[in-house]
Amino acid sequence: MIKPAIRIATLAISAFALVATPSTMTAYAAGGGGGGGGDPAADTYPQTPPKSDKKSSKSKKSSKQSGFEDPAFREGYRTAYATIYERNDYADAIAQLKALGHDDHPNVANLIGYSYRKLGDYKTSQVWYERALKADPNHVLTWQYYGLWQLEQGNREQAQYHLSRIAAICGTDCAEYRSLAEALEKPPGTGLVY
Repeated sequence: MIKPAIRIATLAISAFALVATPSTMTAYAAGGGGGGGGDPAADTYPQTPPKSDKKSSKSKKSSKQSGFEDPAFREGYRTAYATIYERNDYADAIAQLKALGHDDHPNVANLIGYSYRKLGDYKTSQVWYERALKADPNHVLTWQYYGLWQLEQGNREQAQYHLSRIAAICGTDCAEYRSLAEALEKPPGTGLVY
């Protein structure tokens, strides 16, 4: 009896904190397949990185490139993305993503978490999802994938919380919200696979 009361109180405090704190960050999405990803043209970090732009100006480049501005990162991310969503080779994708040297990039951490989840390593997957959310608390696809992780673990209340976070970030019409909401509508124990 005390444990559910603590959980409800924790969720209530978290919900209050979310309402009381205005969201100032842009929502990012990465990944795709396996339950969402949104419109790549509308996302700051698209599902798949853009093809290299040969007209990039020298002023855009810096000695400290990170993310999709770096052609090597973009190509490595695209390769890992294909390894996950086209070949379903999660172990190889993890190695490719870690080799990028950007483990704290929310897209990278999210896809590493997704890959570990697909391999059935839920503890390690959780670490990576939390790392992605630490890098970007509004990374909508991580909230979705981590919500699916919660469902697979039987944590429906936590998955519902993740759904509320998605609604706060991108509303109820985005693909990530619809996917997790649909999964929550299924009865417990129906063998969800995402």
